Order: sequence, then C-alpha cells, then structure tokens
Amino acid sequence: MTKKLKLGPLMYIGPHLLLFMTFITVPTIYGIYASFTKWNLVNEPQWVGLDNYKTLLFDKSSTFYFQFHNGLKNTLIYVLIVVPLIIIIPLLIAVALENKKVRFKNVFQGILYVPGLISISAAALIWSLLFHSKLGIPNNLFGLDISWAAQQPYAWMLIVIISIWGGVGGNMIIYRAAIAGISADLYESAEIDGASSSKKFFYITLPSIRFPLIYTLVMSTAGAFNVFAQPLMMTKGGPKQSTHVLMMYIRTLAFGSGQSIAGMASAMAVLLGLVILVISAAQYYLMNKNAN
Repeated sequence: MTKKLKLGPLMYIGPHLLLFMTFITVPTIYGIYASFTKWNLVNEPQWVGLDNYKTLLFDKSSTFYFQFHNGLKNTLIYVLIVVPLIIIIPLLIAVALENKKVRFKNVFQGILYVPGLISISAAALIWSLLFHSKLGIPNNLFGLDISWAAQQPYAWMLIVIISIWGGVGGNMIIYRAAIAGISADLYESAEIDGASSSKKFFYITLPSIRFPLIYTLVMSTAGAFNVFAQPLMMTKGGPKQSTHVLMMYIRTLAFGSGQSIAGMASAMAVLLGLVILVISAAQYYLMNKNAN
C-alpha cells in the first residue's frame, strides 16, 4: 500500500531548498566548472582543463603560483593563531561565569557579546584609531613610535586582536549553555571525592561539552580560512604582502581593477575549499575518536 505524498512538509522546506539551490549549490557547481576555464566574466569561458591547477601548484615562475602559496601561508598563520584562542578564551570565560561566586553574569555576557554585533568595517575603524601611529593610545601613553599596521609582528597583532575581540562572544554563549546543562550531581560527587577544580574541569566539564567543542572548532576553523575583511581593513595585506591572505588574492583576481581572471580565482577558491574540507573532516574524526 503506497503512502500519500504529504505536501505540508514540502511547503515548509521548499523555500529553503529553492534558496539553497539558487545561492549555494548552483554557484558552487558553476565555480568548480569555471576553475577549469579561462574566463574574464565577460566572454564565454574557454576550457583549459587542469592548466589553472598546474599553474597554481607547480609553476614557480608564475605570479599566480606566488599569490596562491603566499596567500595560503598567511591564511594558515592566521588560522593557527586565532582558532586556538577563539576556542580557549571563550571556554575559560564561560567556565568562570558559571562559577556560583560570580555576580552579574548576564551583564558580563552581554558586554562580551556586543563586539560580535559590530560590523568589521566599524570595528576596524575603531581599532585603527586606537593604534594610530600618532593619535593612538599605546604610542601616546607609553611614548612609543610604532607604525602598528605597517610593521611586523604588530600587523598580525592588530588582525588577531580584532578577530578575538569580535569572535569571543558567540562561542562563549554556546559553551555557557552547554555547561549549564551538565548535571550538578556530577560536580557534587566529585567534590565529595575530593576532586580539585582542575580535575572537575578536565574530567567532567570537557567530556560533557565535547559536541559543542567539536562544532565550534570546525566552524571557527572554516571561518578562519575564509578570513578577508580583517586584513583588508586593518593592514591592506601589508607590510610587503605578509598579511595578504588567500581570499584577498581571490577577490582581486576575480573582481579587482583591470581585466578579471575569474578562472584562476575559481581554481584558488576550489583549492581553498578542499583544504577546509580535509582539515574540518580530520578535526571532526580526531575529536570524536578521542571522545570515545
């Protein structure tokens, strides 16, 4: 006996599927196709096969080879610095706010969450003024003469600071909600057994919130690989392209001044997507394996 097709659920998910297909699936498929072509966004794409990928990966004499490897290197630097901080700092804050002795918890949570609601352009303007070489607080307060956005490692410091400042709040709320759901009986039993605060953290808190940890780690890593606005607004990729991340090269090739090189930009984007996919899958597997 065949079941009748229920139109009710389809009416709910239909608009979402339509939007997903229109703005995610179709552009992704066409972007993959474009990565195998020579295309300037005006004329018809010309099929070149794997030439774009060969250039990016192996042709050391090509400018595109330098751009891809320099951009990927700088992106990895950003990921390796920011992701651990964007996981550890919110976790420690969430644990501290769940302490019974802490008052005005929601006030502190709101204060820490607000920076995440501010646009990157506005945040970049604020931090650029704070660290201005002549008007900035550190230089005037301590008598320094540092061009923060034009010297290393200070340029990276600015990018990391603005990223942590704007990204702590979201993960903190996730961790607070997860910690609040842990049974108080577990902590009471641990206290009766004489467990210290560190042991309760490592043997009760962390195992109990492993799924929120996996989620935030994977999402934070994927977001960090797509970093674009922070280095663009704070340092414009300088000094000497040392903070020029891969997304900035992709954007410049596809939509920058002069003739578009969308085919090469698409190949860079596909390779970046593969890197994110492999690393995210490895993170998920390793954390699940260790949790079990």
